[in-house]
Amino acid sequence: MPPRLFPRTPLLNGPDAETVRRSLRDYFLDTFDRYESLFETLADDEAWTRKPIALRHPLIFYFGHTATFFINKLLLARLVQERLNPRLESMFAVGVDEMSWDDLNEAHYDWPTVAEVRDYRRQVRELVTAVIDHTPLTLPIGWDHPWWAIVMGIEHERIHLETSSVLIRQQALSFVKPHADWQPSRDSGPAPENRLLPVAAGSVRLGREFSDPFYGWDNEYGMHHADIPAFEAARYLTSNGEFREFVEDHGYSRPEFWDEEGRGWLGFTAATHPTFWLWRDGDWQLRLMTEEVPMPWDWPVEVNCLEARAFCRWKAAKTGRPVRLPTEDEWRRLYDVCGLADVPADRSAAANLHLDHGASSCPVNRFAHGDFFDVTGNVWQWTETPIYPFDGFTVHPWYDDFSTPTFDDRHNLIKGGSWIACGNEARADSRYAFRRHFFQHAGFRYIVSAAPAQVPGSLYETDRLLSEYAEFHYGDLHYGVANFSESLAKLCIAALGDRPARNALDLGCAAGRATFELAQRFDRVTGIDFSARFIGLGVQMAEQGKLRYTRTDEGELVSYCTRTLAELGLEGIQQKVEFFQGDACNLKTPFSSYDLVLAANLIDRLYNPALFLNHIHERINPGGLLVLTSPYTWLPEHTPREAWIGGFKRDGETVTTLDGLKVMLGGHFRLVGEPVDVPFVIRETKRKFQHSVAEVTVWERV
Repeated sequence: MPPRLFPRTPLLNGPDAETVRRSLRDYFLDTFDRYESLFETLADDEAWTRKPIALRHPLIFYFGHTATFFINKLLLARLVQERLNPRLESMFAVGVDEMSWDDLNEAHYDWPTVAEVRDYRRQVRELVTAVIDHTPLTLPIGWDHPWWAIVMGIEHERIHLETSSVLIRQQALSFVKPHADWQPSRDSGPAPENRLLPVAAGSVRLGREFSDPFYGWDNEYGMHHADIPAFEAARYLTSNGEFREFVEDHGYSRPEFWDEEGRGWLGFTAATHPTFWLWRDGDWQLRLMTEEVPMPWDWPVEVNCLEARAFCRWKAAKTGRPVRLPTEDEWRRLYDVCGLADVPADRSAAANLHLDHGASSCPVNRFAHGDFFDVTGNVWQWTETPIYPFDGFTVHPWYDDFSTPTFDDRHNLIKGGSWIACGNEARADSRYAFRRHFFQHAGFRYIVSAAPAQVPGSLYETDRLLSEYAEFHYGDLHYGVANFSESLAKLCIAALGDRPARNALDLGCAAGRATFELAQRFDRVTGIDFSARFIGLGVQMAEQGKLRYTRTDEGELVSYCTRTLAELGLEGIQQKVEFFQGDACNLKTPFSSYDLVLAANLIDRLYNPALFLNHIHERINPGGLLVLTSPYTWLPEHTPREAWIGGFKRDGETVTTLDGLKVMLGGHFRLVGEPVDVPFVIRETKRKFQHSVAEVTVWERV
């Protein structure tokens, strides 16, 4: 009778509620049991509280953490009403992620005993089982379903099954012991000679629909399309034998092969070879999870991203060819070319994946995938792509910090899964990322491509003022008030009539929405703002067609937003806009000959509005328009009192800003029509909004 397979991530849409209930019960219990068996490889009590590496907590934290996670998420989903052990659940809740060598956490903890944590896990097991057995269940289980929290807890524990196995592998050998459930492969031989094979050009589609019947993490949802030029890829993962050439060529001591981050890591670690390689009695050994073995040269080398990149630079120098790591898109193209599919539910994986073939790597030439080997499985594969959100990304409210802390251009994606990657991890759509200095059961496949690695931006703007303006320009409508920039652009275009529409200037453009809106009518639109920080938002939107930022909800809580030109109906006009930093009171000579100048909410923020108003006619073609808007909020911190052009009494009589504008502009402009009030709303927090009304005046250059 074949051995029982470790259960795959279950279908969440049927065929009926009781079948799904039973599958989730089995999935939970098998995962919980397998996780506890992993910790049976620890040899004594000291092994639990001694840090395997300085950058992570000791193993007792991870033993308790996954159980605490269940309680926290079931509370959020209201599947349970109270905590089991507030002290442990506070201690084990946070502090999971790896740190860097320059942000070590030296905090000391009064860790509970192993017996206490085991008893806590027993209570969690009983509670979660009771929830699964007795809570009413309707299908399908989707993103908003309370039972999503149950699956989230199970998949989370499967992630830590892998990450904890890496920590055990990094623990001193005297603190671990072999275990029948965790026996490694014993198959090894000479390293095969690697060679490059062609991968045809093609397109890839990444991202999942919310209707997908399997569990997914938030970063997997959304949409991403890319066209991939042809490239060449190594037939095999880079083996220990192939990497040995780099080591023996003193690759770790040659700074030309390492980037700045890599040199910083080398300075901290003084590494001269891969972490799991050990020099014993004149020969190389390999550290596995619970033992050391003679070096299996045909197994994949396991390194961090910095080491993999350095090898590629060395290989490029040796061959004279553009060798690098693949991007996430290129990995997916290879996966598609090889005709691969996710791990079957009822038979062993055709890859060293999902614990189907032992508890270690195996030779790189065992599992063929078309002309290539190990496109999935054996070890994770580093990519050049820092993790980023797909278009349509949204944060799950029960785990709002799963992905967003990694959107920092410092966490690179790993693809393909390892021998212990289970459940969601083993699916092609999974997207896991780690700091580039961090160790996983990860290696790499190199490619040769003349095309540079395309790295999408991942950062969210978090500066509060910039985020408010990004939302003001591109975000949601509030209280039925139309988007201010869009309203102004429509007003400008209507006022323009049949006048020429060659060049327009959006002066004081801030985040640039009106610049794009005007480009729907004008041949060329220039956006100028005094603040380079604001200009950066418009430039990003022009270059990438999207803008990401956080919105303050309350206190330190934020929501994550992505806005695109496409969803605003402004796609395809980026080539018609340009942005510059500039001073409205001292514009450079080339900024002239405009058919329209829009100065939105600008004049009451200038240090010398008269200087601007007395010379702006020089920038506008005869018959062209100047459109001014302002709520006339004169403040001495922006404009000295003596420079105000209205909003005061003179000789006992009221002088409004409109009065001042008529005096200053009357020599070169005529007022077209009557002033118009245009309201606008600025969101400050989820429950605080600033409602204002700007007066709009249109002036024709005579």
